[in-house]
Amino acid sequence: MTRVDTIRDRITEALEPTILELMDDSAQHRGHAGSAGGAGHYTVNIASVKFQGKSKVECHKLIYSALAGMITDEIHALKIKIIDK
Repeated sequence: MTRVDTIRDRITEALEPTILELMDDSAQHRGHAGSAGGAGHYTVNIASVKFQGKSKVECHKLIYSALAGMITDEIHALKIKIIDK
């Protein structure tokens, strides 16, 4: 299982997204200090009914919670776009 698969599985299990687009942007950041240790850069575009009534900050916290343990060691940077649906 790849790191992208793990990220996708964790987000899907925790948030049951109606839309989930996950991109590995790591190749664009080669040579960056954060990628030197092997941690990657990712973009997540997501919509979920679990975001209803929540601020964007609260939505981001839910995503970070789903990825607990991966942040810093496996994920150096995570760009998040909450899609209103």
